[in-house]
Amino acid sequence: MGDRPVVLITGASSGIGYATALAFARHGTHVVGTARRAERLAKLQQEISALPGDHGEFLAVVADVRDADAMKEVVRRAMEHFGRLDILVANAGVGQRGALVDSDWQDIETLLRTNIDGVLHSVSAAVPAMRQGNRGGHIILVSSVVYNIIAPYTAVYAASKAFVHSIGRSLRLELTADHIHVTEMIIGRTRSEFNEKRLGRPGRSTKGFPPSMPVERVAEAIVKAARSRKKRITLRWIDRLILLGNRIAPELVGRKAMKQYK
Repeated sequence: MGDRPVVLITGASSGIGYATALAFARHGTHVVGTARRAERLAKLQQEISALPGDHGEFLAVVADVRDADAMKEVVRRAMEHFGRLDILVANAGVGQRGALVDSDWQDIETLLRTNIDGVLHSVSAAVPAMRQGNRGGHIILVSSVVYNIIAPYTAVYAASKAFVHSIGRSLRLELTADHIHVTEMIIGRTRSEFNEKRLGRPGRSTKGFPPSMPVERVAEAIVKAARSRKKRITLRWIDRLILLGNRIAPELVGRKAMKQYK
C-alpha cells in the first residue's frame, strides 16, 4: 500500500468519527473505520470512494470497542490489509444524563465500558502494531471541555472524560521511548447526533450555550493534530474560557451546569 500513513478511527459511523474518516481520506491517508453499525460504515465507504482526486482507501471493520478481542481483530485486519498502522483516533463514546443515584445502572455501565474500556482496548490493540514498524505513531484521544468540570446530572460522562485526560498524560510518558505521541483533543459542543443518542433522561442538555460547531471543523482539526503533534488542542476561545472557569470558579460553573442539565 506504499508509504501512505494509515489511521484507525473508532466510532466512525457518525458524528466526529464519520467526518474525521472523510477528512483523513480526503487528505490522502488510508483509513480503517470501526463501529457497530455496518450500514453506516457502508455509507461512509461509498462517500470515500466517491471523493475526487488521489484520496485514501477505506477499510470498514464492524466491531464494538467494549470488546478487547474485537479491537485486536480490527488491528489485525488493518495490518493484513495495509501492512502498517500509524495513527489511532480514539473517538467512540456515548453520553448520559440524569441524577447519579437515580440513573439506570445499565446506562452508566454502557457509558463506562464505552468511554473508558473502549479507549483502553483501542490503545492496547493499536500500540503493538505501531511498534512493529519502528516508525513510531500517534494516539489522538477525543476528550471534552467537561473533563474538569463539576457536572451535576452529567457527572458520569464528565468523569469518563477526566479518565481520558489522566490516561493521556500517563501514556504520553510511557510511550516516549516508542516515539508514539499522544494528543488530547478538548472538544466543546458539536452539531451531531450525540445529544439525541445520549443515554438516560431525554431532552437537550443545553439551551443554545455554548454555541455548537460543525463536526467538519473538529475533523479538520484532528487531521491537523496528526501532523503538529501538540499535547493538547482546544479549538475555540469559548471552550478555553469554559476550561478556565472550571479551574478558577468551579462552584460557579457547576451551578450553571446544574441549571442546564437538570
